[in-house]
Amino acid sequence: MIYPYGFRYIRNQLCADLPIPTKSYTGQTVIVTGSNVGLGLEAARYFVKLDAAKVILAVRSVEKGEAAKQDIISSTSVDKGPRIEVWELDLCIYESVKNFALRVERDLDSLDVVVENAGVFMYDFLMAGEDEMNITVNVVSTLLLGVLLLPKLRETSARTNKEGVLTMVGSWTHWLTPFSERKAEHIFARLANKKESGNNLGENRYYVSKLVQLLCVRQLAEEITKKSSEHEGNVVVSVVNPGFVKTQIMRNASAAFHVFLKGLQKALSRTAEQGARTLMHGAAGGHETHGKYLDDCKVSEPSVWVLSPEGQETQRRLWAEFTAKLERIQPGILQNIRDALFLSNILFYLLITIRRCSVFKPVSLLLLGSLGANWGSVDIVPICGDQMSTITRLE
Repeated sequence: MIYPYGFRYIRNQLCADLPIPTKSYTGQTVIVTGSNVGLGLEAARYFVKLDAAKVILAVRSVEKGEAAKQDIISSTSVDKGPRIEVWELDLCIYESVKNFALRVERDLDSLDVVVENAGVFMYDFLMAGEDEMNITVNVVSTLLLGVLLLPKLRETSARTNKEGVLTMVGSWTHWLTPFSERKAEHIFARLANKKESGNNLGENRYYVSKLVQLLCVRQLAEEITKKSSEHEGNVVVSVVNPGFVKTQIMRNASAAFHVFLKGLQKALSRTAEQGARTLMHGAAGGHETHGKYLDDCKVSEPSVWVLSPEGQETQRRLWAEFTAKLERIQPGILQNIRDALFLSNILFYLLITIRRCSVFKPVSLLLLGSLGANWGSVDIVPICGDQMSTITRLE
């Protein structure tokens, strides 16, 4: 599956025209994940400059998020403090993702744009929850958050008569992986098995995570298109390739890879501000971007394999596995793809809380059953906070 992409990549890195964003976001509420440094910080800065009513910096470290907020304020001519909020979000922990989504529903009157930029590049095999960390953060939690936020995006779209936008940061490196795990009966299980992964670790696992993410987003877009209706509001979903940007994303790579990377960065890398322009292109939306891979501020084509019959069949298999995983994490979540009934999710969380009180346990179990929720399938996800010092976030 490694195809001749090199010449096109070098040409685009050096010569692509990346227009400075000008679209106004007046009155709109925007969330940018991983926005304390790098691409996410620069994208958030653009949203503030372009008059967004509220910009949520979704970050793992609130302290670093507050520093980023002050950085944005100091770089603009007008005090933007009230427009910028810092919210905690740790994609390594499913509960953090679910709590963030509940806060969105509780505290935000509207939500217009979500830019999912946060991610990891882990060179060593490390588990987070039931998956290897690159997969947990770059695929599972990223899509989990996106699907949880769909109802709010739809609700806002229906009220404002403007499309909502959910765009996720992908990577051109999805071209580079042989993705041998695609042949396994259970792909996610194989990816979570260190022994069976063999030599497919290191940088290749990051490449795999971005390929799996792309396939899942493409299928998510198809499902949204099939199951949406005019009265529900319109949400555009896309994957953005920012290109090769000089950030701290690969600091956990091997020494040999760093030597190679240093020379490549010097010759080809974009600044974080330049890379952020591609994120802003994705955030601008447009029906032509729905379900698409965006490259250099244009609608582009993913790898040849992604579009091949085998790629499309793998996409459907992955989606079946992935939706089962989402249902284990949050029973009833797939309803969010079909409509904007976020209330059922809120009720579920309330009942989970009530269930902890033995006096109300019978009532809560009865109501959970009426929602079609399977308490026994809810995962208890280990918190990986002790490992966070070794995690590199994709800015």
